[in-house]
Amino acid sequence: MSAGLTDKAQAILQSSLYGYDIDNTMVRLGLMNLMMHGIDEPNIDYKDTLSKGYNEESEYDIVMANPPFTGSIDKGDINENLTLSTTKTELLFVENIYRLLKKGGTGCVIVPQGVLFGSGGAFKALRQMLVERCDLKAVIIMPSGVFKPYAGVSTAILLFTKVWGPVDRVTKPATEHVWFYEMQADGYSLDDKRTKQEGHGDLQDIVAKYHSRNPETDCENRTITADHKCFMVPRADIETEGYDLSLSRYKQDVFEEVKYDPPGMILERLIYAEVGKVEEKNLAQVQSGIVRELLELQGMIG
Repeated sequence: MSAGLTDKAQAILQSSLYGYDIDNTMVRLGLMNLMMHGIDEPNIDYKDTLSKGYNEESEYDIVMANPPFTGSIDKGDINENLTLSTTKTELLFVENIYRLLKKGGTGCVIVPQGVLFGSGGAFKALRQMLVERCDLKAVIIMPSGVFKPYAGVSTAILLFTKVWGPVDRVTKPATEHVWFYEMQADGYSLDDKRTKQEGHGDLQDIVAKYHSRNPETDCENRTITADHKCFMVPRADIETEGYDLSLSRYKQDVFEEVKYDPPGMILERLIYAEVGKVEEKNLAQVQSGIVRELLELQGMIG
């Protein structure tokens, strides 16, 4: 469902593509749901927004969507206004949302994480469009399991504002910095039961950190820890990486120094575990093959 903020709430229901059977009953349920939430005159259209029969463009201030994942559409059915050379719906839906937005309008869409780093030409072209023609504000990585038991695919949230239209000449890329956040919990267990957990997971922290983001400070520390889950990346770095938007491409790993006991001390513990407390002069009489080998190692290291 995608919705635009106008004087009356509007929404679009995707049609029965890829096994998603949406009939008049679903439309009626949607209407009732909107009315129960205070929208007196809801408007829901039953359409396939990727098809040739759908011609809306630059109509909405806000589009929020969780479109079908990893589907495909017959090439002959794709709307001619969609320019990506692909039949993958996870890419076409994002491009279509971009086209539906007015200039200055904002889109928020959930995508499979493969959209962030896919090596195909259409994947890269979509990411370049989001960086150059839109102000790509945020990439929020969600943990695998947030859509269980229905799907186990790893997902991410893209938040972007449309700056340049599809036929505009881009004189300057719209994105300056992209804010990345690695969500570790959403307030529910990540198994098939999706049991409510105490608190709200990272959701409130995401909202707070997003509104307080600052390129001057958030670009410096790209480590991800339990207490530090976000950072910003300049557009130049993203261009250098071929418009890759995977968080792992930019985060810095934290290596903690681990101190180990000297080898001799470790060998002494192993020998003690095998034979207990035995005087050194009696160790040579021990018949255990393991102990003999440990004693040989002990002699080698001195």
